[in-house]
Formats: sequence, structure tokens, C-alpha cells
Amino acid sequence: MTTDTTPDDVTETIDVTGESCPMPVVRTKQAVDDMAVGDVLEVLATDSGSVSDIDGWAGSLETVSLLAQTESTENGQTVYHHFVERVDE
Repeated sequence: MTTDTTPDDVTETIDVTGESCPMPVVRTKQAVDDMAVGDVLEVLATDSGSVSDIDGWAGSLETVSLLAQTESTENGQTVYHHFVERVDE
């Protein structure tokens, strides 16, 4: 999934690296609950399952939109970047 989302669009970032299922989704939900409509959350995770988990979670809700998922290598480790926008109350 690719969009024009850039780090400049990010309102808040949470780091859940080192945490495994279900914590990336749980922490993402907690952060999104405190966001205003239009805010964009970047989630940093190392759990490869977070890609499908966050996609499935966001797809099941009308209040959030998954804008993009990318990956990078940082310190020899794959980091998954998830960009979630709050679209409705």
C-alpha cells in the first residue's frame, strides 16, 4: 500500500518495537482514541504480524484509515511503519 503520506503529515508517533501481537494493535487503538479527526499516527513495529494485524483492524473500522505501510532496516532489524489517520469520531 502506498500513498503520499510522509513524515511531515504525522501528528504523533508511537514506538512498539520489540512488542508482539496483540500489543501493536492495542497500543495503536489507544493512541487513535485520543486523536482528533485528521490526525495521522505513525506506528513503528518490529513484529511482522503487525502488517496484517493493523491492516485488518483498520479495515474493520469507519473511524480510521490505513494510509500506508512501509518497511525499513534500522540497526540490522526490519521496522514496519504504519500510517493511520483518524477520519471520524
